[in-house]
Amino acid sequence: MPSFENITEQWTLEKATVSGRNGIVATNHYEVSEIGADVLRRGGNAVDAAIAVSFAIGVVEPWNSGLGGCGFMQVFDARKRKVTSIDFGTVAPRAIDPADYPLAGGTSDGGFNWPAVVGDRNIVGPLSVGVPTLVAGMAKAQEAFGTRSWASLLEGAIALAERGMLIDWYASLLLASEAAEMSRYPDLAGLYMPGGHAPAAGWSGPLPHLDLGPLAATLQRLADAGPGDFYNGTLADRIAADARRAGCALSKADLESFQPRVCEPSCGHYRGAEVFTAPGLSAGPSLLHALELLEQQELGQAPDKQTYLAYASALFEAYRVRLATLGETAQAPSSTTTFSGVDAEGNMAIVTQTLMSGFGSKVRLPQTGVILNNGMLWFDPVPGRPNAIAPGKRPLSNMAPTVVLREDASDFGLGALGGRRIFPAVFQLLSFMHDFGMDPGDAMAQPRINVSGGTEVTVDARLQGPTLDALIARHPVIVEQNGVLPEAFACANIVMQAKDGAQSAAVHIPMPWSKAIAA
Repeated sequence: MPSFENITEQWTLEKATVSGRNGIVATNHYEVSEIGADVLRRGGNAVDAAIAVSFAIGVVEPWNSGLGGCGFMQVFDARKRKVTSIDFGTVAPRAIDPADYPLAGGTSDGGFNWPAVVGDRNIVGPLSVGVPTLVAGMAKAQEAFGTRSWASLLEGAIALAERGMLIDWYASLLLASEAAEMSRYPDLAGLYMPGGHAPAAGWSGPLPHLDLGPLAATLQRLADAGPGDFYNGTLADRIAADARRAGCALSKADLESFQPRVCEPSCGHYRGAEVFTAPGLSAGPSLLHALELLEQQELGQAPDKQTYLAYASALFEAYRVRLATLGETAQAPSSTTTFSGVDAEGNMAIVTQTLMSGFGSKVRLPQTGVILNNGMLWFDPVPGRPNAIAPGKRPLSNMAPTVVLREDASDFGLGALGGRRIFPAVFQLLSFMHDFGMDPGDAMAQPRINVSGGTEVTVDARLQGPTLDALIARHPVIVEQNGVLPEAFACANIVMQAKDGAQSAAVHIPMPWSKAIAA
């Protein structure tokens, strides 16, 4: 019999589907959703809103993303019915030397279950840093698809940074969960652990704000001087100088040479729908493979035991192929964010961006307040393998922002955060909506399983009776609560555009801050 020891949160959580016709923004933070929705109200399109959200969300959840991160964006042009990908994934600095990552024996506790590296230097600290590419990605999106000025799209992020981070119970919880690791890095701990501990509100009175140091000035400089300053200007000089002092391989030449890619998405078909997802070294190709496998199986009339067994079968096989051919393994940490937007014209922008682990490399640059990613953890440290460390190389990632187009039903876009759990979540949510006709809210409320490279199936504790029995009969099963913390399942959001112009959206229910807001 499975154990129910992890069923700790004794409340019933609900979030209704949000509807509208003038655009909707769905993110992991209510203040940031409002910033994105306000961009739409002022005449911006879905990409404009996504850019504003991208910068703002790094201020309020800096453990997940920020100026030092990277990611993918899917852009759907409703008039042309065309999807375009923007790949701004990180790359290894050109001064990286694979010999600087000697194997220590055994398996890493903090990476992708890779062979352990001496000092975990591929996972945390200065040698874990990849090139920060998020600003370039957003600049490319604004250039190719935006309608508002660059400076105007940073206004919300600047305002949040000037105010400081609002410290409620959830912020305290997340900061406390990173405290032990942060304490080893004075520049980071000095800001986010004032007095040596995670900040917290009092028992009563207004919520405190955490001063974010030079971050507001950095964002203002970025707004005034333009995105090029981050890669070949004053900000680039400051970033490179601080990175050098911290012992990073990152140089100004790495910043100057990076170029995001505007490219065709990975594309496939699933039961009459067109599925467009992240290309190349992402989880997009694995998502399409899993859908191809699922299409060969018969599902139940509702998400029942037959359906969940089919999900598990497709995910096990897709992950087997992924691990064998792409070099990734299971047990990856993640500190990623995702957000989705649709505008009044039906255009969509679906973004997943990340610092990789919580607070990335833990290297915070004092002159700018930029926290650098730890993108080197995405590489296999064993030389000669397909995903091995090399200078200037792009690593494999888990991101899979996705757009689904249908001739006789509503189009929708979705994404998720959660490392190796991302594409299994997108896979099931897509099926809930396309196979069973669910709206975004119903799909988000439907219990999911997770299969992501190991031998077990993790099952939402709400799945009981014949479904749970059938899964237990066929696979090793772990029953987990879909709760606030720890996050046993990926956190997703969805936007939908109906043929008559009606729009709807939904967000991850257990996340206290997540919210969809209509323009």
